[in-house]
Amino acid sequence: MAFTVEDFQDLLQLLEQRPDWRAELRRHVLDGELLDLPAIVAQLGVRVDQLAERMDQLAERMDQLAERMDHLAERMDELAQAQKATEQRLDALIIQVAGLTAQMAVLADRVGKMGDRVGSLEGEMLELRYERHAAAYFGRLARKLRVMDWSRLADMLDDAVDAGHLAEAERDAVMEADLVLSGKRREDRADVYFVVEVSVGIGLDDVSRAAERARALTKTGQTALPVVAGHWINHEAETAARDMGVVQVLDGRARRPEA
Repeated sequence: MAFTVEDFQDLLQLLEQRPDWRAELRRHVLDGELLDLPAIVAQLGVRVDQLAERMDQLAERMDQLAERMDHLAERMDELAQAQKATEQRLDALIIQVAGLTAQMAVLADRVGKMGDRVGSLEGEMLELRYERHAAAYFGRLARKLRVMDWSRLADMLDDAVDAGHLAEAERDAVMEADLVLSGKRREDRADVYFVVEVSVGIGLDDVSRAAERARALTKTGQTALPVVAGHWINHEAETAARDMGVVQVLDGRARRPEA
C-alpha cells in the first residue's frame, strides 16, 4: 500500500498533536550528531553571548585606558609647560645671580679700598699722635726731646752726601721715616737721634726699616737709635727688634731692646 500525500498530511497533524511522537520520529530520522546540534548551538550561543560580554568589557577597559592616556598626555603637557616656565625662571635667576655677583665683587673691591684708606688714615692719625706727644711717649729714652724739622734734617743729610759719608738712596730712606726726634740721652746727656717707624700693627718690615734708616743717619756722625711705635707687635717682629737693638714703644710705653 502506497504512502500518499493525504497520509503525509495526516502524519503531520498527528505529530502536531503528539509532541512525543515528533521527538521519537526525530530520533529515528536523524543521527546522533544532528540530534545534539540544537544543544551545541545553544551552548555556542551562550559562549557567543559571553564572548560578546567580554568584548564589551574589553572595549570599556580600552575606553578607560584611552581616557587615562588622554589625561596623562594632558598632564605631560602641563609638566612640559611648567618645566619650561621653571627653566625660564632659572635663566632669569642665573642672570640675577651673575649681576649680584658682579655687584658684590665691585662692593668687595670698594670695601677693600675703603679698608685700605681707613688703615692708611688710622696710621696717619697714629703718626700725628706720636708726633704731638713725643715728649711723653719717648720721655723715658731722652730729655729735651724735639721733633726734627724736615728742612733741617734734609740739610744735615745733604751735607753728609756732599762729604761722601752718605749715599743718595740712604738720604732718601731717612727722609721717608715716619718721625725723627732729637734729644739728650738720659744716661750720659749725649746728643741722640731717634728714627721712628709708626704702625698700628708692627711687623718685621717696620723693624727692618727703622734699623736701616737709623744706621744711615749714624753715617752723618750722629748717634741714632731705631724705634718702632704702635698698638701691638707680632712675635717675629718682637724677636727681631731685640736682636737688632730696636726700641719698642707700644701704646705710648717705651721698652728698650734688652727688656
